[in-house]
Amino acid sequence: MRAAIRARKVVVACVLGTSLEWYDFFLYGTAAALVFGPLFFPAADPATGTLLSFATFGVGFVARPIGAVLFGHFGDQVGRRNVLGVTLLVMGLATFLIGLLPTYATMGLAAPILLGVLRFAQGISLGGQWGGAVLMLTEHGPADRRGLYASLAQAGVPAGNLLSAALFGAAGLLPGDAFLTWGWRLPFLLSGLLALVGVWVLTDVAESPLFAAVPDRARRPLVEVLVTHPRALISAFCARVGVDVAYYVFTLYVLSYLADMPGSPTGVALNALLVASAVQLALIPLFGSLSDRFGRRRVYLAGVAAAALWIFAFFPLLDTAATLAIMLAVIVALIAHAAMYGPQAAFIAERFSTRLRYSGASLGYQAAGVVGGGLAPIISIFLLDLSGTTTVISLYVLLALAVSAAGLALAPRPAPWTVAAASVPIAAGP
Repeated sequence: MRAAIRARKVVVACVLGTSLEWYDFFLYGTAAALVFGPLFFPAADPATGTLLSFATFGVGFVARPIGAVLFGHFGDQVGRRNVLGVTLLVMGLATFLIGLLPTYATMGLAAPILLGVLRFAQGISLGGQWGGAVLMLTEHGPADRRGLYASLAQAGVPAGNLLSAALFGAAGLLPGDAFLTWGWRLPFLLSGLLALVGVWVLTDVAESPLFAAVPDRARRPLVEVLVTHPRALISAFCARVGVDVAYYVFTLYVLSYLADMPGSPTGVALNALLVASAVQLALIPLFGSLSDRFGRRRVYLAGVAAAALWIFAFFPLLDTAATLAIMLAVIVALIAHAAMYGPQAAFIAERFSTRLRYSGASLGYQAAGVVGGGLAPIISIFLLDLSGTTTVISLYVLLALAVSAAGLALAPRPAPWTVAAASVPIAAGP
């Protein structure tokens, strides 16, 4: 009974913390697509302003591997739980300060520079948070349900996206120029309060029992990971890249793409993201559970194949500008993504041994975000401007998904979840 209660507390704390982290992260992405261009880069033409705002969005992805190394080091040395609390506070404070930040009209060039600095802080936080949440869940959870437990941390992504889209959409209902003047700030300011709630919940959660049983903590976790788990790192990086590219084309670039269309059906896209994120929120744990039954790789590959096929229907459906077609395009896209994302956390985490798992899993996962999600919106804008056709964007996503399939094929056998054989390189296998 005590174990069940403890597991429930861990689930609540980690899912809440992950949802809040991604709420903050996606809030920035939505604002980058819709308001940061004219507010922080008004000297540029509209297209360039959007591109520059996406560039500051990408800064967060550059920071994520740094956060993975920094917080992974402490997560493998002093524990998972406390590191989670620190990352949540950093994210909440950075997002809150963005809500207070004067625009270009008030501060000039200092405004976009400070915006980039705060975005960098968000990335540092998220780079450390993911690994801690996944490991707290898997290391507390039962051995035969680690795919399900790890996927609960992944479910924080659509939950955060759902919350950010809902609150940003509600702020957009303000009359006249109120939204661009001050309304966009409200969801950012709310983050400070939500972060304090998340930290309060974490204080009642016990440390990971597997980490607590490690007799000799790694002195230099990153160095040990690079020496003993190089294949696992490469596999995690590759398996993650295509998933990230597809997701940010499906959820973020779509806002910019539709905003430039006649009639600007951006509101339809936001509603589609709300519905699709709700569907994805339910399906990610389902696919995580299926990976416990049928294997991580099989479920993951099924999602890769589905996304690769759907990307060629995605843009033609958007081009109709019809509400139902846009809804269908986004919803099916996120179902395919859920099939990849559900088993992903357990797939990556189980390639690394217990004493190095925070550093290894975090670095492999977050490094892929730089060339995956961080660049996907910018590359998509560039490719469309260069070629004039979305087919090139679809081919770009297809290539990225092929890299993910290669990463799955390259993966070594899972590491033992015990503290034994902590630094032994892992043999290749299915």
